[in-house]
Amino acid sequence: MIENIDLPKAINAAGVPATFANEHYGTHERNTFDIWLADSDQPTPLVIYIHGGGFIGGDKSRYYDSEDWVRLLNAGISIASINYRFMSEAPYGILASLNDSKRCLQYIRANAEKYNIDKKRIACSGGSAGAGTSLWLAFSDDMADKENNDPVLRESTKISCAAAFSTQSTYDILRWPELIGIPPYQNPEDLLTIARVFGLKSAEGVDLFAQNEIRSELDFLAKMTKDAVPFFVFNHYEGGMPTNEDELHHHPLHAKALKDRADEVGAGAIVFAPAIGISDPSGNDVVEFFIENLKS
Repeated sequence: MIENIDLPKAINAAGVPATFANEHYGTHERNTFDIWLADSDQPTPLVIYIHGGGFIGGDKSRYYDSEDWVRLLNAGISIASINYRFMSEAPYGILASLNDSKRCLQYIRANAEKYNIDKKRIACSGGSAGAGTSLWLAFSDDMADKENNDPVLRESTKISCAAAFSTQSTYDILRWPELIGIPPYQNPEDLLTIARVFGLKSAEGVDLFAQNEIRSELDFLAKMTKDAVPFFVFNHYEGGMPTNEDELHHHPLHAKALKDRADEVGAGAIVFAPAIGISDPSGNDVVEFFIENLKS
């Protein structure tokens, strides 16, 4: 398969190979994941890691060297790391990428016995695109399709908690000017990028603001309610007016928007954005957050 070429072997920071590597959860060539199973006679919690890369790059080896994985496995929490199709591939747009991650979550649930996973204790985490995907899953209503002929798609998509690093606040990018304090989008190049995020080939002759269905689906900030699962956000970027795409996509005001929404609706959130003075009295790091929410 294409995604296995030139990728390192699935070995974590402690030198432990994945219990199962390159497992397939769908028909696309990038529908694969690796999973490290914690040593336990009983079904274990699981954290699914979703890589970043702007939905146009990256792969599941991104976090192989994470010391957090070692700590989580030692705490009895299993780890999976997944690939997903890019937004430039059919059926195009960010939603195609999000739906792949959703299906992987459902596939692992459908095969929970094989992987010794507790279906009721699954979390998602990642950076950038993987962070936004984790929050989209966290704040969306259950997307299980109970009547589907595919048993995988009948599984729940609800998770127990989520952690997001350098995340965006919403994938309704047309909201970013109000959230980050930048001028409204007018540049044809920017409008074309947004159109492609929405799954459109062109912005020409299209009123992007009128794309209500896809905007609503991608707006995980608006999806957050008081019933949202606990979530953790960390952002290390500087504030101020963004000077490039990286600073815009990962601006700490994205973290602030998520904190503000959580405060507004009464959702449980731990948010750190040191550059703009946001911290949490718990002082918990992400591993402590996962242990608290998956092992208690």
